Amino acid sequence: MSVMLWQPSAERVETSALATFMRVHAPDAHDYPALWRWSVDHPDAFWRAVWQFGGVIGDGPGAVVVDDAGRMPGATWFPEARLNFAENLLRRSDEADAIVFWGEDKVTRRLSFGELHALVSRLQQALRAAGVGVGDRVAGYLPNMPEAVAFMLATASLGAIWSSASPDFGVQGVLDRFGQIEPTVLVAADGYFYGGKSHDSLDKLAAIVPAIPSLRRVVVVPYTRERADLAAVPGAVHLADFVAAVEARPMEYLRLPFAHPLYIMFSSGTTGAPKCIVHSAGGTLLQHLKEHRLHSDVRRDDRVFYFTTCGWMMWNWLVSGLAAEATLLLYDGNPSARDGRILFDFADAEAMTFLGTSAKWIDAIAKMGLEPARSHRLASLRTIASTGSVLAPEGFDYIYDKVKRDVQLASISGGTDIISCFMLGNPLQPVYRGEIQCRGLGMKVEVFDEDGRPVTGVKGELVCTRAFPSQPVGFWHDDDGAKYRKAYFERFPGVWCHGDWVELTEREGIVVYGRSDATLNPGGVRIGTAEIYRQVEQVDAVLESLVIGQDWQADVRVVLFVRLRPGLSLTPELEAVIRQRIRDNTTPRHVPARIVQVDDIPRTKSGKIVELAVRDVVHGRTVKNREALANPEALELYRDRPELG
Repeated sequence: MSVMLWQPSAERVETSALATFMRVHAPDAHDYPALWRWSVDHPDAFWRAVWQFGGVIGDGPGAVVVDDAGRMPGATWFPEARLNFAENLLRRSDEADAIVFWGEDKVTRRLSFGELHALVSRLQQALRAAGVGVGDRVAGYLPNMPEAVAFMLATASLGAIWSSASPDFGVQGVLDRFGQIEPTVLVAADGYFYGGKSHDSLDKLAAIVPAIPSLRRVVVVPYTRERADLAAVPGAVHLADFVAAVEARPMEYLRLPFAHPLYIMFSSGTTGAPKCIVHSAGGTLLQHLKEHRLHSDVRRDDRVFYFTTCGWMMWNWLVSGLAAEATLLLYDGNPSARDGRILFDFADAEAMTFLGTSAKWIDAIAKMGLEPARSHRLASLRTIASTGSVLAPEGFDYIYDKVKRDVQLASISGGTDIISCFMLGNPLQPVYRGEIQCRGLGMKVEVFDEDGRPVTGVKGELVCTRAFPSQPVGFWHDDDGAKYRKAYFERFPGVWCHGDWVELTEREGIVVYGRSDATLNPGGVRIGTAEIYRQVEQVDAVLESLVIGQDWQADVRVVLFVRLRPGLSLTPELEAVIRQRIRDNTTPRHVPARIVQVDDIPRTKSGKIVELAVRDVVHGRTVKNREALANPEALELYRDRPELG
């Protein structure tokens, strides 16, 4: 049994929005598991209640919540409703902080809700004057800065579709994404800050713009300099010139069907061109209202932060905090600035209530020896969220031992595919070491064995067996839906198969063992990669690791790559320590046949390590989408290794 690390106080439970929701909408549910069962057994009642409790602004919800509920894909949500996403996020217009922005330690800005309204109004008018209308695409090549939020809201207000990428993407990575969706307007910053240095974006823009013939306008936002020379970027205008002819006025919102496209998101895998995943305005809004208000207990005037870039779905998730009438705390740059302290400095300076980050960052600051509980107050912080990869049990220990004792640690998991979570936290239940607290309300999440039967207490495939509002509208340029169905519904027809290897515990928590397509299979026994990472990365000499299965003599052998602390080398003694720790805490089958030292671990822009790409390199196969990686040069460290011959 896992150890309980935190339990909410009676006052916290009683004052949570989730407890209020239960009292009003599900009075017969006396705990979270009962509420979850009601939510998945009565989707009409549950999602109508979320609409009402979240105060959705629009024409609706209408008489029908879901039409053809038994079809997946194919169910239609709120077919009579009409709404506008931006109208729901811009529900406040007072002088309280809407956005507080830190660009490393170079730039600090804040916008009130009134100032955000005024900026979005001017951008809306300028985009309309540039010919942007319903269904057009506006692309952002931007840091995580206030203008990214404002341009997204202006785009959504017109019924156009927003898509974004972070400025650290190279030229081909941008073209692989935006080239598929043919935007009419591209918004980009002149550069960005990272690691205390200014990085220019204009040279890349000069190559990108001519290669996207659909573009009618390119708008450059000032960030690293006052007014850049745009001569090399065809047709580019400065933001100030783009809005010079318009003044702020009351916003206009075009209300459109619930399923109208809002975002195009991109898969980050390295197995081919990125998939262009289309998400609806209504589904995104309703799901995020549920996750912010109920699961994350985000309240009016809370100050919500997630470390993310505009190329990761957590940016879209964070921005929806405006619909809960919270303040967004935006950070762009190196999260390890100021010797790893900068995010905690931000938390103290701005009375942060919700701090979201990645499991890798938590592991990194633990390895650095940071003890924020000693160096920072963190007085307002109620919740820490972690995603991106599996948070090891030792990561849970670190948060409670070294960061803050009385805080809800919400390990969350879902993805770009659903722009939300399948499993996450809730303020009513304890936190157990190494476990995600619960399955999301309204999400019929189960674990299937190889034969498609639900199981508890054993590892299996994460599936969702009933439709939910934030399923994609579809993939861009996939008119017959064949690619969409193949991606999620081929393994178990009519059931969403997410590709995670997990376990549902007896108390209905979730333990994640890694991606099911990256599971190891020595001797025909499936092993989740996270089971090995949890052990290896507790060895003090190891900074991080990556494990794959190598085809070997008609079977599969486990190969472990390790990045060590500076100045250390992989000695036979260290190899023995690593193997012994794995053997002692897992099984002999988990012990790697080979351990290889490398100088770097390849990862995506959002920080996920890429086992499949490394496996392809080791086996001499081509990695098709290297532009998805933050450090593609690292792949060469794995090619033709003599240790694997």
